[in-house]
Amino acid sequence: MGHRDVAHDEGELPSPRPVRYAEQALLGALLLCPDRLAPIEAIIGPEAFDHHAHSALFTAIRALPAPEIAHHTSTWLNQILTTAHTQGLDASYLHALIALCPRTTHATAYARIVQADHVRRTLRERAQRLAHTATDATLPRPVTATLAQLDTLTLFLDDLSTRLPTHSGPLRHGAAPPPARVAAEDDQVALEEERLLLASAAAWPAEAGAMRWLSACDFTHPLHAGLWHSLTTLLRRSEPIDPVTILCEAHQQGLLAREPVEPGDVVALLATPAGSAHHWGERILQCALLATASHIGHHIQALTDDPATGIHQLVFSSRRAIGSLQALRARWNQATCPTPQRGARAPTTTAATPRAGPPRPAPTTAPRSRTT
Repeated sequence: MGHRDVAHDEGELPSPRPVRYAEQALLGALLLCPDRLAPIEAIIGPEAFDHHAHSALFTAIRALPAPEIAHHTSTWLNQILTTAHTQGLDASYLHALIALCPRTTHATAYARIVQADHVRRTLRERAQRLAHTATDATLPRPVTATLAQLDTLTLFLDDLSTRLPTHSGPLRHGAAPPPARVAAEDDQVALEEERLLLASAAAWPAEAGAMRWLSACDFTHPLHAGLWHSLTTLLRRSEPIDPVTILCEAHQQGLLAREPVEPGDVVALLATPAGSAHHWGERILQCALLATASHIGHHIQALTDDPATGIHQLVFSSRRAIGSLQALRARWNQATCPTPQRGARAPTTTAATPRAGPPRPAPTTAPRSRTT
């Protein structure tokens, strides 16, 4: 009997993917030998099938009691068709499925292939949602929504780790996804927020000293990242901090040699504080978290698109990729929900630092000269 594919006949998928043949072979094995259903049900459910007609057939096979082998006739097949009640299915297709099954004893292997493809498709969908949510500018609370998608993805991977059979061979560590935060000359909003943070932190270094949750890798521009690293280096050494000391520290670290910037421009950048450093730091960290989430979502999608990446390797590499995002999440929680130190007094309203708003008054230090 020649090969026939329902999806091909309906025009839904002109060129069936390889998993379609595994689905057909599996269903053919179950139609021919219904007693093989029990071990298959422990591996997959109806949702694992790529095509809705095959999912309906599997649901019908599970719903109807298996006939005795001696009375396994066309009557049972007709009951399957009636229960499935899906357009495009007929008795000839059920007989074609039976004929297309190479070995009924390989039913478990076919189920594993179907399971692996379902995992790949579902993981790709979860990663796609993560990337889309992280870049959705219409969301009122983008970080909250993005972290919710991260939780969904993480729970899916955790569940897979417990359900998949043990992998006997070694797993490649593979290359970690490259950093998502790179120079973005056209992102003027992000660049301005970084400038405001650096200037405010230079004016009020005590506030910057409490921002251990912000890292130089969170900045979009390498010059700003280098200046933040220079500032925090001075903080760790308990040395005086102002635009001149930060400039000299940056020069000593080789930043001015790497970046095309004049010393006077650096001093001018650091001498114009506005608002709260904590507020600008939160903004920078939020942008870094969302950019990393989008980048990791696309990275996992690329992994799922590579058929050479086995299912165990796919789960392992995906869990490794989201590790950096979980680390960013921990820093975000530290920034937005700081844990008070044991024995510390509750802050008073007069000492509270505003998150944003109009420019703060100039610090009570000697006025700084600005380079024009």
